[in-house]
Amino acid sequence: MQADFHYYAAYCAAIISGYSHEDALVLCYSDQFVDCCTKTFLKMAGATVHAATSQTQAELLDMNTDLTGLQDITRIWASFHFLPKDLYAKTPRATKAYRNKYRLICGPNGALVKDTVELAKNKGLQHAGIAMHVLSDTWAHQRFAGTPSLVINNADNCFVEILPDGSERKISFIHAPGAADDISDGKFNSTVFNTSETSILNLGHGHAGHLPDYSFIRYRYMPAWDGYRECLKDNPSDYYYAFCQMVCAMKYLLGKAEAFELDTYDEETVSPYKDRIMEILTKRQEDASEDWKKFGQKLSGEDIPDFDALKYAGEYKDASKDAKNGTFLGRFILAAMSQKSMVTNKIFTSGNMLAGFSVDYGKKGFGGIRDYLRLVTEDREIGT
Repeated sequence: MQADFHYYAAYCAAIISGYSHEDALVLCYSDQFVDCCTKTFLKMAGATVHAATSQTQAELLDMNTDLTGLQDITRIWASFHFLPKDLYAKTPRATKAYRNKYRLICGPNGALVKDTVELAKNKGLQHAGIAMHVLSDTWAHQRFAGTPSLVINNADNCFVEILPDGSERKISFIHAPGAADDISDGKFNSTVFNTSETSILNLGHGHAGHLPDYSFIRYRYMPAWDGYRECLKDNPSDYYYAFCQMVCAMKYLLGKAEAFELDTYDEETVSPYKDRIMEILTKRQEDASEDWKKFGQKLSGEDIPDFDALKYAGEYKDASKDAKNGTFLGRFILAAMSQKSMVTNKIFTSGNMLAGFSVDYGKKGFGGIRDYLRLVTEDREIGT
C-alpha cells in the first residue's frame, strides 16, 4: 500500500470509527510513518536505529545477506509490512529451511493480526497507527513473505490484468530502478530476476512490482511457493475489506467494542460510504491521495495537512535525553520496538530462527530503548 491508503484512507477510517480530527491525524500520520522510519532517518534524528520500521533501497543494497543481515531484514519486513499469517502452517514434503520461509508468508486474519491490534490497546495513538499499517498491509501484501527468498517470493512472468470491462491483457515488466509505471499500457517496473535464494531482490513483492500497492487493479499470476499455480488478486475487494477491518480494530482501540475478532468487518458502519469508497478504490490511477483527502475532509469538515516525514524530527532532536520518550517520535519509537519485539518473539518461539533470537517482553517487561538494545546485543552475540 501507499500513502493514499496508509495516510488518507486511514484518516477516513478513523473519523468513521469515532476518532476526533486531531487524534485521527496522529493515528494516520503514524500509519504512514511506518514506511518512512528508516535507519537513515533515525540517524538524522539522533534516535536509535534499532527502531527502524522500513528500509530504503540504498540501505537494502548495502546490507550483507549473511545470517545477521538476513535476520535484521526479516525483523523489519515481517513485523511491519508482511505479517506472517500462520507460523505453524503445514508444508508436506518440505525441508525445515523451506518450511520456515513458507511460514512467513503474509496474509490477512492470521493470529498475529489479532496480537498486533491487542498489543496497541491502551498504548496511544502512535501504536494504534502502527497496528493499522500492519493490518492493512496483510491485505495488500498477501502471498509474499518479508524475508529474501526466491523459492517463496518469485513469480512466473505471466501476469494478466483483468480490466474493468472483463477483458484481459498481459502485463509487461521492465527492470529499471526508479522507472515510472505506465498503467494505461500495462507496463510496470519490478525487480530483476536473481538466482540467489537470499538476494534482497527476492524480498517481498519485488517481482510483482507495485501491483499489490495499487487499489484499482485485478490480476492473475503464479507464485513460486504455490508451485506456480495461477491465483487471482482482487485489490479493490481486498482494500475494501481492509478498510472495514480497520474500522473494527479502531472501534476496539477506542473502547467501543469489547474485543477485536478476526474475519469480522464493520460493513454496517461503512455502508453509507461504500459507493464513494469503491469509486476511489477502482479509479485507475497510481495515487489516490487527492480523492481520499477530499473524502476525509468532507467526513470531518476539517483540513487534512499533507504528510511531511520530517515534521517531528526537530522536536525529538531538540528534546533533552529524559524528555525524548515523550515526544511524538519517541512514542512512535517505543511503539515500533514493542511491535517488532512481539512479532520477533512469536517467530522465535515457533521454532523459526529467520528473525533471530528474541526475549519475551510480555514476561520480562519492556522498559524502552535500553531493554531493546540488550535484545539486539544478544542477537549479535548469539549469531542465530
